[in-house]
Parts: sequence; structure tokens; C-alpha cells
Amino acid sequence: MSHFVFASMPSAGHTDPLKPIACALTGAGHTVDWYAGRRFRAGVEATGATYRPMHAELDAPPVRSGRTGLDGIRWDLKHLFLDPVPRQLTELDRLVAHTRPAAVVADMGFVGAAVLHELTGVTWISVGISPLPIPSRDTAPFGTALPPSATPLGRVRNRLLYTLMDRVVLRDVGRHWQRIRARVELPPSRTSPLAGISPRLHLQNGVAEFEYPRSDLPPQVRFVGSLAGDPGTAFDPPPWWPDVVSGDRPVVHVTQGTVANDDLGALVTRTVRVLAGDDVLVVATTGGADPAVLGPLPANARAAAFVPHRDLLPYTAAMVTNGGYGGVQTALAHGVPLVVAGATEDKPEVAARVAHAGAGMRLRSAAPSDPELRAAILRVLGEPSYRRGAGRLRDAYARIDTPAELVRLVEGVVRPSIVKY
Repeated sequence: MSHFVFASMPSAGHTDPLKPIACALTGAGHTVDWYAGRRFRAGVEATGATYRPMHAELDAPPVRSGRTGLDGIRWDLKHLFLDPVPRQLTELDRLVAHTRPAAVVADMGFVGAAVLHELTGVTWISVGISPLPIPSRDTAPFGTALPPSATPLGRVRNRLLYTLMDRVVLRDVGRHWQRIRARVELPPSRTSPLAGISPRLHLQNGVAEFEYPRSDLPPQVRFVGSLAGDPGTAFDPPPWWPDVVSGDRPVVHVTQGTVANDDLGALVTRTVRVLAGDDVLVVATTGGADPAVLGPLPANARAAAFVPHRDLLPYTAAMVTNGGYGGVQTALAHGVPLVVAGATEDKPEVAARVAHAGAGMRLRSAAPSDPELRAAILRVLGEPSYRRGAGRLRDAYARIDTPAELVRLVEGVVRPSIVKY
């Protein structure tokens, strides 16, 4: 049996996808130490891993302070993901030296794991917790949310956009990264820190059928099915649950996830309002807030702070979401077609892939107009092609035995290697 060190950024979107990996490894008899934020301790320990507290400096990331658009993206890259690298490296190196793991398993946002591998040679397994961001001759740069193109003209477009991104749009981010590399005594690199993956094994959340086709996909990228959901979460059904399971009306689920939900009026209350006169049952979740914040509900709407997707989605005809990657993965694993309206983080890329896969509609605003939103929902409910598209993806997820595949892949790379401690 082997020993592993996990490391994840202190947010649910970066920590939760590693839980199925930890569960699979501890279930197979391996030992896991997990370096994570303090609010995730209970969830980490529920996987069978030993919790290792994150340094307080890393556990309280800075606040973006209202920056949006490209300015917000640049700020996030520099200050949320790159500035922590020296401290991450120090902490992770100390933990690795103490535990001598067979490998470090980390989400792609935890750049310190990649730096530790580069400095010491310790085996590193990267985990993709968003749409695959690595460059390809067949895709536009991650963040543009443009469709792929492998035609000769499309590849010219892609090369030009990568050049524009590197030399103009994210030029100051690249310089910031080189300064950090110099601080930790690494030479300059032209590889984007958030597009780099392990040279040994990259576990990508999702299925290949959801991703853009790439003729130059690195062989270490392995799609492992859905790394979403928390199967240990207890569910006490609300009094209105029989309305969901009865099947009397199509169920439309709306959620803004657990991150971009400060303004529930952007999508949740709007969906409740625009469908008030339709023969559907709207189930809204607030991501933790008291459902009373939604105000009085129409007769065809129900609300809760949280309902496990494993319980709700089998009864759901369509899901309206701002494009959180984990929630979208879970919906597609259940064959639920989507209406996606998201404009921050990786959400436009998620929405673009949903549309490309024919599994739903992409709205190009985080707060679409009432007529646009209602028309999209009714179209996804009414056109069988969307359910067929989601069904094809459901079948792709079902073909992967995720826990067994995780154990097989990870065990396959933890052979003895030369590591400089």
C-alpha cells in the first residue's frame, strides 16, 4: 500500500473534486494526508484521509474587490493562484519530507505542487477541476469561450489568438509568474502556470465526449468520469418533496451553485418569476442561504437551501445554472439537459462546451433578460435533441467505473522514482 499527499486550494470548487479520488484510494487500502483549508476538515476526514491544516496565510485568500471582466481574470491569476506559490512550496515541501509519499495529488489551481515537482522530482498527479485548459492547435485559448476549429484556417486563428493572449492580454501575468519563479530559484518558463499538467498523470474531471476534440491531446490526460457530489451527505426531504417525485409536472431545477450566488436575482429568482405561469415545477436552491431570501414563491415553485443532486436530478427535466463545473458534470451524468448563464471564472467555457455537445443552451449573460431566459428553458424542455445530447453524455459517464479507474491509474504511476528531498 502507498502513501499520498493531497493539496487543494481553499474553495469548494477545488477541494470537492478531490474527494472521490481520496475515497477511492483509502478504500483500496492506501493512506492519504490532505493539506486543505480549515473549513474543509470534516469533508476531508470523511474520505478517510488525515487532515493537515493549511497555513493561515493561504487559508484567507485576498478579495477581488469588485474587479470584473479581463481585469478580474488578471487579478485572480496573479493574486489568487500565483502569489501563494512560495508559501505553498514551503509548506508542501515540509509535509512531503515528513511523510515521504508515493505522489502528491493536487488540483490544477494549487500551482505549488507543480513547482515542487519541478524542483525536486517528487511524483505529481494533477487533477482537472474545470474544462481542460491546456493549449491545443485545435482550440482557441482557454478563456475566450470560442468553439474549436481544426481546419487550416481555424488553426491559424488559434495560433494568432494564443500569441495575442500571451504577448498582450496576459503579458503582465506572464511577467508576474517569471518573478515568482525567480524567487523560488527556477529558470524562466513559457508554459502558463494554470495550463500545466503533470507529465505522468492528469486526472480530468468529466468525459472526453464533453471536451473539445484535440488531435494533440497529451497521452497522460485521462478522463475519469464525474468527480462531483458528496455521496455521504444526509438528506432530510422537505415537506414538498412528494411534488417532485410524483411526476405530475416537469421539474426545472435552478441553482447558482455555492460560489457566484451573492445575487440570487441574477438567475434563481428570475427563473422562478419567468416560469410562474407555466405547467412546470420549479425547484430553486440558494446554495446555503435561507430560502426566505427569495421572497414569496408562486404556486409552482419550491425552494431549499440545499438539495443533494443525487436525489433531485433523477426527477429533473432541465437544469438552469450559472455554469459551475461540478454541478454541470453531475447534471450531465444524470442525462439532464441544461440552460447555462454564467460570465465569471471558467463558466463561459463550461457553457460553450454544453452547447458544443448539444446538451443544452448557452446564454451569454449572467443575468439574461426575462424573455430570453424563459424562451431558452422552454426550448430545452420542448426540443428532444437536447435530452438526446445529454443522454449521450450520460451514457459516456456510465461507461466509466470512476472509483476503479482512479485506483488503477494512480497505482500505475507510483513506482519508485528518484526524489531529491
